[in-house]
Amino acid sequence: MTRVGLVVNPVAGLGGRVGLGGTDGPDRARTALSLGARPLAGARAAAALGELAARAGEPARDELLVVTAAGPLGAESAAAAGLTERIVYAAGTGRDTSAADTAAAVRAVVAEGVGLLLFAGGDGTARDVLGALGDVPCPVLGVPTGVKMHSAVFAVSPRAAGEVAAAWLARTGRVRVRDAEVMDRDEDALGEGRVTSRLFGWLPVPDVPVRVQQRKTGSSAALPEAVGGIAAEAAERVGAGLLVLGPGSTTRAVAAALGADVSLTGVDVLALRPGHPPRVVARDAGEDALLALGPAWIALSPIGGQGFLLGRGNQQISPRVLRAAGGRERLLVLCTETKLAALGGRPLLLDTGDDALDAELSGHLPVITGRRRTSLYRLAM
Repeated sequence: MTRVGLVVNPVAGLGGRVGLGGTDGPDRARTALSLGARPLAGARAAAALGELAARAGEPARDELLVVTAAGPLGAESAAAAGLTERIVYAAGTGRDTSAADTAAAVRAVVAEGVGLLLFAGGDGTARDVLGALGDVPCPVLGVPTGVKMHSAVFAVSPRAAGEVAAAWLARTGRVRVRDAEVMDRDEDALGEGRVTSRLFGWLPVPDVPVRVQQRKTGSSAALPEAVGGIAAEAAERVGAGLLVLGPGSTTRAVAAALGADVSLTGVDVLALRPGHPPRVVARDAGEDALLALGPAWIALSPIGGQGFLLGRGNQQISPRVLRAAGGRERLLVLCTETKLAALGGRPLLLDTGDDALDAELSGHLPVITGRRRTSLYRLAM
């Protein structure tokens, strides 16, 4: 049988929609749950396995064996995808799972000789996998279920993970392995008002261009005139109304050019009125707070190097929020020409968790690059 490993971090991404950021540590996960967060990692892992099974086809599907850990650490996702599983690790009952469980599960799964290890989580989970594997040369691929995911070890979406896994396990020789960076946010730099990442090591990942994401790269400071032009253009389009600002250095610089001080990693809301300074009406807003706003414009800037527009670090701007705002008609994409050119023609990426919405948003959309300047650019799933 073809053996594929699966380890799921069941609390990965919990803090995204409620505006907490990551959920490293049990206290943060419990806080997210108390705020109404719903676990998504298991369902996204199941979607990846479902795509793998669909692409494998009959009778290869019947030859797939998912080597995994018990319960929410993997077995539940395998069962949801309708695949046969072999459980090789079980966490202790009556307690929250931990990074130690992730590491122990990885070691147990890899010891079974799997052809590929899928793990569902974010950057913190990728670091746990890196530490658990050590020098074991097992190819791995991340199913993106965390919040920010700066590492280059993740597929661009759960279904893309299934697509890449199927291509690798088919062993046609067309897919090679590359060493991909394991990154995580530099908290010291964040305290200084910069969003940068630290390198922790490399993991061997099947190399399928476009379907496996790039690492986040730092952006050089944008010229004040460029940011000022973007801010003026965005303000004119909004007129009198509410503007939801996604996280990032570009959107924060745009807010500053408008005269507002907003957070660097949260989602904030400005009330704009021509001829008046903007007013901050919400800081670090979660999904529920954004849904309560009523009609609003949504301004986003892609992540440098990766090109993600939705689904990385801004899960508060959920499918429900996007639909309530009016979809692509109320979406403003803000990006300097330099940052856009650095993508090398690769599309801006969408991973909202709602395939139908991602399809609706896909296609070409004007990107505001300055005053009276736009660039028609492609958005893709």
